[in-house]
Amino acid sequence: MMRFASYAFAASLMFSACVADEDVDPATSSQSQDVKSETRPKHVHGAKGEASRPARSAAISYHGGPVMTGTVNIHYIWYGNWSGNSATTILPALASSLGGSPYEQINATYYNGSGTHVSGNISYAGSTNDNYSHGTSLSDAAIEQVVAATNPTDTNAIYMVLTSSDVTASSGFCTQYCGWHTDATINGRDIKYAFVGNPDRCPSSCEEQTTSPNGNAGADGMASIIAHETEEAISDPDLNAWYDRQGAENADKCAWTFGNESTASNGSKYNLTMGGRNWLIQRNWNASTQGCQRVLGSTN
Repeated sequence: MMRFASYAFAASLMFSACVADEDVDPATSSQSQDVKSETRPKHVHGAKGEASRPARSAAISYHGGPVMTGTVNIHYIWYGNWSGNSATTILPALASSLGGSPYEQINATYYNGSGTHVSGNISYAGSTNDNYSHGTSLSDAAIEQVVAATNPTDTNAIYMVLTSSDVTASSGFCTQYCGWHTDATINGRDIKYAFVGNPDRCPSSCEEQTTSPNGNAGADGMASIIAHETEEAISDPDLNAWYDRQGAENADKCAWTFGNESTASNGSKYNLTMGGRNWLIQRNWNASTQGCQRVLGSTN
């Protein structure tokens, strides 16, 4: 089964989870990097206006593929114009605080065929910049080339292409999804990567709120997308490990649900505090209890 694994939040998903759409996009080989050319499935996280969603009553199960164990490194690729945007401070703070948090420990309920569990440990490994090398409308193949141009070598990592608000993705950013993850063979290595679009381009599709806890609605919206794609890429890096009978991965099943929320002084909502900042981050699916949780051990 080919599963379109991205962060596309379903429209009726304010209180439900979104399903992974089924679709594939061609990826072409690089002129300067050794990139495996093939028709590659990707897993998308749907946009709010996207109609279909997975059944939250359906169990998620293991299908034999690998998970990412040990400490997983997060690499950011800032694509486009980020000059003066506080996201370049906010989002590294997120990646630096996720590791070992009660939130990320939900992912430790997932394991591989040898019974080795995901650690729940994440490390922020730094970032690079790309000044519109493929313009302002990115095909899936172009996104892969953006990753390949960084000469990635870390196979226990997720390379995340973060786009400024003037950049779109031609395969359905804002209309179908807000982000996605997949993997590719680059320079002979299995590289996991993700696309994370800027919700400021389409607030009604990809932002939960326009007033946000860190004073930057686009960045705060991206924080939840990053968490979504991180959870899924770690528990299902090659799209053959953990998903339910509809093809929905763990974060899909809890997309656009946040559990108990608090109100910040500026009126925005948040449900987690990590690294000295407040965040509104979607819940994740616990493989042991077969339900959505905000943090490990919570019931909301």
